[in-house]
Amino acid sequence: MTLLVTAASGQLGRLVLDSLLDRGVAPAEVRAGARTPDRLAAYAERGVDVVALDYSDPASVEAALVGVDRVLLISGSEVGQRVAQHTTVVDAARAAGVDLLVYTSAPHAREADFVLAPEHRATEEAIEAAGVPATILRNNWYHENYAQALDTVRSTGVLATSAGDGLVASAARADFAEAAAVVLTTDGHAGRVYELGGDVAWDQPTLAAALGEVLGREVAVQQLSTDEHVALLEGVGLDAGTAGFVAGIDTGIRDGVLGDADGTLSRLIGRPTTPLVDGLRALV
Repeated sequence: MTLLVTAASGQLGRLVLDSLLDRGVAPAEVRAGARTPDRLAAYAERGVDVVALDYSDPASVEAALVGVDRVLLISGSEVGQRVAQHTTVVDAARAAGVDLLVYTSAPHAREADFVLAPEHRATEEAIEAAGVPATILRNNWYHENYAQALDTVRSTGVLATSAGDGLVASAARADFAEAAAVVLTTDGHAGRVYELGGDVAWDQPTLAAALGEVLGREVAVQQLSTDEHVALLEGVGLDAGTAGFVAGIDTGIRDGVLGDADGTLSRLIGRPTTPLVDGLRALV
């Protein structure tokens, strides 16, 4: 069986490759697609089949999918272009007759009023329309997404947020990568939609306490309105669109989009998810 990981040179992609190899998958059965294959030279040296794959180049996608049984479509990073890019992979997967297409989506992508949802919703709809056997992995927030907050809090001692009392069931990126590897290498997942999150849903004071524990200093929470949050972000140099996007994530948290902690992720990977403080400590 040949397993293709797209966007394999990215942070999540590399962790998926590691998880597949750790699970005993033979390197020759793993195909790693990347826009810049040279970035995966270390995996090629281990016997992984490294190929060129650019979401914006249909020919490269089609070539990468030749002979593939299962494919992990890791969502792209180019906001505004992702639907077209993802659909290129979906169409190629259908043409190639893959046994399973696994897609990394966003929490509650079909129904959430969340700044991250629209492109993921459209991709899920494209997968459904294509009729490809598929599994949707709706990944919650990564602990690693707080790397910037860690740097800011280190210098200011203040965690500024407009998330209110909203909860976040985050987990380590490696936890989500391991779940993807499980789905790629075991049966019974076709047609399933997994809402994946950490075992513990935490609030902003808990995040502040965890940041403080890691940094060894007191961290205060500054609760802002959305408008105040946007103004603060613009004040530190973000353009209006980016500031609105970032503040919109906190709006989603406030509305409960990221609060699910039902244990699905830990059941898939067969162990507890990485605690928040441990995930933050790994960033220092």
